[in-house]
Amino acid sequence: MGKSLYIAEKPSVAQEFAKALKINGQRKDGYLESEDSVVTWCVGHLVTMSYPEKYDIKYKRWSLDTLPFLPREFKYEVIPGVQKQFNIVKGLLNRPDVETIYVCTDSGREGEYIYRLVAQMAGVKDKEQRRVWIDSQTEEEILRGIREAKELSVYDNLADSAYLRAKEDYLMGINFSRVLTLRYGNNVSNYLNSKYQAISVGRVMTCVLGMVVRREREIRSFVKTPFYRVLSSIALEGEHFDGEWRAVEGSRYFQSPYLYKENGFKEKKHAEELIRMLESEQPLSCRVEKVERKKENKNPPLLFNLAELQNVCSKLFKISPDETLRITQELYEKKLVTYPRTDARVLSSAVAKEIYKNISGLRRYLMIDNAADEILQMGSYKTIAKTRYVNDKQITDHYAIIPTGQGLNVLKSLSQTSQRVYETIVRRFLCIFCPPAVYQKVSLVTEMQKEKFFSGFKVLQEEGYLKYATNSFARKSAADRSQESGKEDSEEASCDVQLLNALQRLKKNDILTVDALNIKEGETSPPKRYNSGSMILAMENAGQLIEDEELRAQIKGSGIGTSATRAEILKKLVSIKYLSLNKKTQVIIPTLLGEMIFDVVNCSIRQLLNPELTASWEKGLTYVAEGSITSQEYMDKLEHFVRVRTAQVEQSNYQYALRQFFDAAAANYKSKPMASRRGGKS
Repeated sequence: MGKSLYIAEKPSVAQEFAKALKINGQRKDGYLESEDSVVTWCVGHLVTMSYPEKYDIKYKRWSLDTLPFLPREFKYEVIPGVQKQFNIVKGLLNRPDVETIYVCTDSGREGEYIYRLVAQMAGVKDKEQRRVWIDSQTEEEILRGIREAKELSVYDNLADSAYLRAKEDYLMGINFSRVLTLRYGNNVSNYLNSKYQAISVGRVMTCVLGMVVRREREIRSFVKTPFYRVLSSIALEGEHFDGEWRAVEGSRYFQSPYLYKENGFKEKKHAEELIRMLESEQPLSCRVEKVERKKENKNPPLLFNLAELQNVCSKLFKISPDETLRITQELYEKKLVTYPRTDARVLSSAVAKEIYKNISGLRRYLMIDNAADEILQMGSYKTIAKTRYVNDKQITDHYAIIPTGQGLNVLKSLSQTSQRVYETIVRRFLCIFCPPAVYQKVSLVTEMQKEKFFSGFKVLQEEGYLKYATNSFARKSAADRSQESGKEDSEEASCDVQLLNALQRLKKNDILTVDALNIKEGETSPPKRYNSGSMILAMENAGQLIEDEELRAQIKGSGIGTSATRAEILKKLVSIKYLSLNKKTQVIIPTLLGEMIFDVVNCSIRQLLNPELTASWEKGLTYVAEGSITSQEYMDKLEHFVRVRTAQVEQSNYQYALRQFFDAAAANYKSKPMASRRGGKS
């Protein structure tokens, strides 16, 4: 009888498969073997695309004569440092006694690519190949994945999109980096008085650079505008609250040119004029024109996908997206959470049926007190499939990141930050089984001489899911538990129970005493800089930083990069010194070099800076994976884009125009380039 070969992406994952399969056989060099099974592993990528000079030595020298570089057949090679493990894997894949190959690389586009390249280079033929697709590394899930493994050919479209993604990054990176360097590299290096400067560009990388540079320039050009609001201080049963004047219809200032917005003036003198007019009638009082009371339910947020988790961890722990991914990958490999590289924020209906197992496992997790027991007693998990937290249509490769309920015995051996990331994932998960938080809202309109003042109040009445939302390392009172519930409406003040009860008794036409009318000066705020977390969210949403999760769901699937690659792209931009990341605050700003590269690209291949265009390429890869378009259709479009844009740069001549852009950027950096100070040529 032939043997089954299981090939994992990493040694640690191979060990988990060996344990699940009860392979107690001999450990050999690069694999484990028993009577009927062999388990081996890659070490990440074993095979990569060859550099252009492997096609022809003439391509080693960067020259406009050899561009665009568009090979008919792509060449691949084994990565030198892992040649030994490749040879072991190749030998096993082709061993006569191996009948069935189980592909156990990570369940995603990149994992598919890793295996396909190995099989291609190893020349695998006439073997049954089956794909194991799992969502966690628990023994139960591994065995299910093996049991339900499908023919590898089922994933051919996914593999096609993986090959295309690599070819796209390769062709754009090589052609555009070379052509821009040849045309404008000397401009950059001469200006900076540095050594020869290669200009590094990429499909996603350059777009992200553009987002950061544009935001920085928006902040620089922002001019603060002062404005003046008029507030009434109103007395009510021994309490006080403010009313904000607004120039609504019926006001003397309705649509006046003196207004900044309807609730403020451009100049202080007009606010003072309004107060003088209102103070002409003494004693000061106001009439209740309208009072509205309503309850507002705030539902638990959706579960974590990788982007959402990276954003929250950037805020809570000031760690980079790359570090969040590393930690979550570690939690996954320790069986604590499900697969991290996911874009979905919901569960599948199949998982929902068994979700009580995850909750039950968390009863041993001390950081959440008795939360798991309480949620099991509630019984809401039985109907979770009918809620917005379960939706098969919103899942492509994997469902949201959730705790497995297993692996808790290893948690104490992890770093404090890893433990806290785990707790954050657990609490977000538990919240979806809880009722909404209930707020009592009171909206009030008061009138003074036909001028309207507006007040709004919001009080937490039932904490609902907020009871479990706040991490143990950030304990707050129930009223303050808004970490998971989003920002409070800025127009609504929180108030104590006494004031709320007094407001509840108010009726239309009641007359209230106004203690004073005041002017409150404010000023407009510039756009915020991206931090590492908000940048990941902006990448997920095609360049838009959308805080509202329902809006985000509507444009899902239009992102720049993927959950698996976004952190790495950001890390690369920092490592090549195009961006600067403050490790304490996680705030991202461009460097002078980054701004200069932006100006070069903006003059010559502006399309690379367009988030919508970059997102459309990613969408195209999704269409290939779904089988909606063919690889050839995608490749034809890609080659046309590379050919046209490369020619566009070759024919461009922005050397003199760039100098003024470089000067404008350099003015914002303390140490200006030597060449600039000497009046050197660019």
